[in-house]
Amino acid sequence: MAKVVIIGAGFAGHTAAMYLGDSLGKEHEITVVHKFDYFGFVPSWVWLGIDAVKPEHTVFKLKPIYDKFNVNFIQGTVVSVHPDENYVVLEQAGDTAQSSLEYDHLIIATGAHMNYDATPGLGPKKFTQSICHFDTAIQARDAYLKSVERMKKGERQKLVIGTGHPMAACQGAAFEYITNIHHDLTQRGIRDKADLVYLTNEPEIGDFGVGGINVVQQGDRIARGGDLIEDAMDEFGIEKAIRRGVNKVDENKIYWEDFEGNYGETEYDFAMLIPQSRGVNFPFFDKDGKDISSVVCNPGGFVFADGHYGLPYEELTKSPKAWPAQYYNPTYKNIFSAGIAFAPPGPISKPHVTPNGTAITPGAPRTGMISGVIGRVVAFNVIDMIKTGRMTHRERMTEMLAVCIASNGKSLWNGSAIVMIIYPIVPDHERYDNKEGRDMFVTKVERGIGGAWLKQMVEITFIHKFRGRFGWQFIPE
Repeated sequence: MAKVVIIGAGFAGHTAAMYLGDSLGKEHEITVVHKFDYFGFVPSWVWLGIDAVKPEHTVFKLKPIYDKFNVNFIQGTVVSVHPDENYVVLEQAGDTAQSSLEYDHLIIATGAHMNYDATPGLGPKKFTQSICHFDTAIQARDAYLKSVERMKKGERQKLVIGTGHPMAACQGAAFEYITNIHHDLTQRGIRDKADLVYLTNEPEIGDFGVGGINVVQQGDRIARGGDLIEDAMDEFGIEKAIRRGVNKVDENKIYWEDFEGNYGETEYDFAMLIPQSRGVNFPFFDKDGKDISSVVCNPGGFVFADGHYGLPYEELTKSPKAWPAQYYNPTYKNIFSAGIAFAPPGPISKPHVTPNGTAITPGAPRTGMISGVIGRVVAFNVIDMIKTGRMTHRERMTEMLAVCIASNGKSLWNGSAIVMIIYPIVPDHERYDNKEGRDMFVTKVERGIGGAWLKQMVEITFIHKFRGRFGWQFIPE
C-alpha cells in the first residue's frame, strides 16, 4: 500500500487530493495536511472585500469531501520534512505535541505565504489591508466599509490598491478589487467622494506578470490588450501609478521607488496592497539532521522542479523547455510541488533594476486555474508512479492556457468583466514565430456584461467541482 501525503488544500492541493482519492483512495493511503479545516474559494474574496458576498458563501468544510474520496484529513501545520527518510513532522490543531507522518510520495501545495514583513508597515496587523486570506479579506471589508461611512458623511477618501513590494505578484487581484470598489461606490452614490489609485510594480498597465497580453485586432494588426484595460481605468476615473516598488508604509503614506530610481510617497486613507509571496516556511533535513532546504528550495522557499534554473532572462525567453513539465524535485523525485509552491525558472515579465540597484519586477503568476491544472498533472503522475512506476503526464506553462476574468461589480445586470484568455501563459517563441510567442487566434481580451455572466458561471461550476459533486471530473481546471 502506497502512502501519499499532500501538504496544503488550496486549488492545487485540493485538486490533487480529489483525483488521487478518486483513483487510489480505496487501495492506498492518501492524507491531506492543511492549516484550516475549510477550503476557501479565493477569487470570491475580491467580492468579500467590498461586502458583496457573505463570508460563509466563499468557504466550505474539507473533511466531508475527503470522506467521500477515502482521503484522510489532518488539520495542522508541517514543522519539517525529512526526504532521506520519507516522513514529515507536523503539529495538529489544538495539540502542541509533534507527530510524524510517513510517505512514499509527497506533494507540496502550500500556496503562497504572504511575506508582509518584507515591506515595513505592510499588512493587516499593521497599516494596510489584504484580501489574500479569508480572515484578512473580512478585515479589509470592515475597513473599507468604515471608509464608505466617512464618504456618506461627506468626507473625501483616498483608496490606494495595488502591490506592496517591488517583486510582488497577483496584480490581477488588485486590479479586479479596485474596479469592484469603483462599481460599489457608484452603486452607493458616493463615487464622487473617492480618489482611487492603482499603484503597481508593473512596467505598464495590463502586464500582470505575464509580459502583457497582445491581441489581434482589425485583420492582422497587433494591439496591446493593456489598452483596453487602460481605457476601462480611464473611464472609471482610476489614477494609474505604475513602475513603482513599495519599500515602506506608515499610517498615512506609502513610500516607493520608481523605475528611474526616484523616491516618492502616496498618501492614503484606505490601502489594500498585495505583499511579496514566499514558498514553504518549514525546513528540510537530511538523515544526519543537516538543513538541506537550499538543495530542495530556492531562496524564496519555492520548491525546485524539473526545470532549468539560472538561465539569463534573454536565454530563458528562448527556452520554453526550461519550464517544469512534471513538477518533481530533481534531487528527491518522489517530492512534487504544485501550484504556487513550485519554483519558476525566472520571471515572465522583463526584469528591471533601478539605478539604485532595486529590482522591480512582477512575479510570475501561478494561481487559480494554473494551480488547478498543475495539481491535476501532479496527481496523475503520482498515480502513474504507483501503478506503473513511470510518469506519463506533463504540461509546462509554455503549453498551458489560462483564462482570467476580472469583474467590475458582481451584478449580472449592471456589472461587467474583462475576460483575458492567454495561450500559452509563458510565451513559446519556438512554436510561435510571431513577436508575441503566443497563439494569436486563441489569445483574447474582451470587456462587457457577458464577462460578468461568465464570471458567475465559472464560480458556480468551480465550487461544484471543488465540492466533489456529481460530474466534478468533467469540469476542466
